[in-house]
Amino acid sequence: MRISGVDALELVRTYGTPLTVVNVDAIDAAIAALHVACDRYKTEIAYAAKAFFCVELARHLTGHSGLALDVCSLGELVTAERGGFPANRITLHGAGKSDDELRAALERRVGRIVVDSAAELDRLAELRSGDARLDVMLRLNTGIEAHTHAFVRTGGDDTKFGIAQNDEAAAAAALLAHPWMRFAGLHAHVGSQIYDGAPFVANSHALVEAAARFASHGLVAERIVIGGGFGVQMRPNAGGEKLDMVATIADVARCVRECAADLGMPPPNVGIEPGRAIVAAAGTTLYRVLAVKRQHSRTFAIVDGGMYENPRPAIYGAHHHVVAVTGHSSERVEMTLCGRTCENDELGAAVLPKNLAAGDVLAMLATGAYTFGMAGNYNRLPRPAVVAVHAGEHRLWVRRETVDDVLARDTGA
Repeated sequence: MRISGVDALELVRTYGTPLTVVNVDAIDAAIAALHVACDRYKTEIAYAAKAFFCVELARHLTGHSGLALDVCSLGELVTAERGGFPANRITLHGAGKSDDELRAALERRVGRIVVDSAAELDRLAELRSGDARLDVMLRLNTGIEAHTHAFVRTGGDDTKFGIAQNDEAAAAAALLAHPWMRFAGLHAHVGSQIYDGAPFVANSHALVEAAARFASHGLVAERIVIGGGFGVQMRPNAGGEKLDMVATIADVARCVRECAADLGMPPPNVGIEPGRAIVAAAGTTLYRVLAVKRQHSRTFAIVDGGMYENPRPAIYGAHHHVVAVTGHSSERVEMTLCGRTCENDELGAAVLPKNLAAGDVLAMLATGAYTFGMAGNYNRLPRPAVVAVHAGEHRLWVRRETVDDVLARDTGA
């Protein structure tokens, strides 16, 4: 097995397992494909750092001049800064921002802030010092619900995100009371892993209607951002797991243009915030098999990773396709792939060689998004290394944690 021309077993020998491998060529190809869909309609693309982020990725993304960046914590912002990402291309998100994060926006360490509540506008006013000015977008809850898992649904009635319609007037009043907060537009995100373009079109329609309501207060939205959540194929040959981005962006652009015309207003610019759509397919996790056990009707393959470095299967049943790098029996059987933590820790079902044994290497595909970024230290296990591959070469991006790293904050350790 080769990843961007690099032998997977060479990576295992060099860096150990579990190992997160990031294919930089695949990231660049995904960004290029998004530009094909978006540039015709002057749709802004902003990478959602929460999907996967580190200093070296930030440094790489600075080379994509047409790409903006979304961060939702001080940690993500500092990561971007240390990678040299330009502040004017960064947007600060977050449903519950700390005072330090709000101060960072007021200090112009970001180009704009997406405010999640009217109360947050009041907090910005309280924290302001001197003659600070700020570009502000408002995140709305447009009520659009997408067909996706409840844990990754961020729109509709049962979500913490965004300003409800009955609170829009209070938000408008706060902006008018503080003209140093320049109203830059509206934002709404409806969920993740969405394979149907209709929710994005409905969300754009609702945002344009909301823009008309804010225009009645004298606040003109120059931009609407319809979020991300564009579905990524996780199963080989799964026909339903494919979102047509070109058609979706075209439909959104048409909807915004026609809706704005119906409301007698100029059409706002449109932005999107893909994260998973850029990095998911670029990631591969390499595991070493620790044991293969037959228990009644099931066969368990236990690997040296698990929910501590990829919690998504345990949280909401996320699926990743798994292939064997070693252990090439012609006969294949279904096994339950499990991690090593002291939980059931099931990573999913996989069809693997019948002769799979301890010491063999497995590759879990499409792990570029929401794995490394969600990893923890359950059972005090150190998090894996991240290595980047590009055109037949490999380079360490994040070193493997040690037990000493895990214990570093323990007093008396």
